[in-house]
Amino acid sequence: MDFELSEEQRAIRRSVREFAERAIRPHVMEWDEAQAFPREVVRQLGQMGFMGVTVPVKYGGAGLGYVEYATVVEELARIDGSVGIIVAAHTSLCAGHIMEAGTEEQKSKYLAPLGCGEKLGCWSLTEPQAGSDASGTRTVARREGDTWVLNGSKTFTSNGSYADICVAMAVTDKAARKHGISAFIIERGTPGFRPGKKENKMGLRASDTAEIIFEECRIPEANRLGRLGEGFVDSLKVLDQGRISIAAMAVGMAQGAYEASLAYAKQRRQFGRAIADFEAIQWKLADMATEIEAARMLTQRAADRVSRGLNVTADSAMAKLFAGETAVKVANDAVQIHGGYGFIKDYPVEKYYRDAKLCTIGEGTSEIQRLVIARELLRSTR
Repeated sequence: MDFELSEEQRAIRRSVREFAERAIRPHVMEWDEAQAFPREVVRQLGQMGFMGVTVPVKYGGAGLGYVEYATVVEELARIDGSVGIIVAAHTSLCAGHIMEAGTEEQKSKYLAPLGCGEKLGCWSLTEPQAGSDASGTRTVARREGDTWVLNGSKTFTSNGSYADICVAMAVTDKAARKHGISAFIIERGTPGFRPGKKENKMGLRASDTAEIIFEECRIPEANRLGRLGEGFVDSLKVLDQGRISIAAMAVGMAQGAYEASLAYAKQRRQFGRAIADFEAIQWKLADMATEIEAARMLTQRAADRVSRGLNVTADSAMAKLFAGETAVKVANDAVQIHGGYGFIKDYPVEKYYRDAKLCTIGEGTSEIQRLVIARELLRSTR
């Protein structure tokens, strides 16, 4: 079993890291304070092929695997989790759902602009009364001839205010419950489709999280995605892969917090010595590095299994659960190592601390991941 990246994968890592250090790091706190969406960086990532890492070449993407994709997300999140989640929502959720369930016509029409970064994607599943519980979905789609009319609203949609292409779920048969929810592709500018309230978040503030509103929004039958009534079922498959994105984000943010702490511990002096000389600090650093490596291996293992076409329901849940909770713990220890300076925005660990928490909530809470893992374990032993 080979845990090392190939030379090509290491080259991708270097390329993303160099770009992130040059184009993202100088602006991280500026964007965070202003809640400024980094449009220019997103455009440049598209030009470099990083907005369509897993999209096949025939549709304008890079045609690479999930290990490469997880590496890209990790390196972006190492500098700024906001940029990491922008890419993740665009790639694994929006484009991922179209790749999973789209017709050839839909893939040709929508993956091409998504894959090259010409257009930005978002994915809308969650509602005020429906998150992990699909039965709470209130957005409805009624059929009128060859047209579907959508009414309702979605919440917590990453990229929602800026997306050009949205994949959203709506109830088409209430009696069928989870088998009565269908997926639709909606283009920016469609009458009756608009972003709503932009959320004022604790962390990842340069990324956009917004409501999506449908008011008598008419879309053609050709824009229904996947089989009728199977939108939520397909969403679960999409989330299996999307959770790897969150795991990779978590690893990246944990790595960034650890690196900042290591550097600080070497230069910060107390009692005439660098604090890195004290055993209490050394043990924190050792635990941080060990847990990050374990999280990275779980994430890369899940990513490798996706690329090989294997079921990753348990693997992605394990990776997200462990990596997300590791990121929170590492960020907490990073603030502790910095002491009072860790509570000040002049030092990067304050932001890692705020940003990391999303990784235990987004795309399924840690509690839901434990339920998913347990269900898969019990299913496999029956």
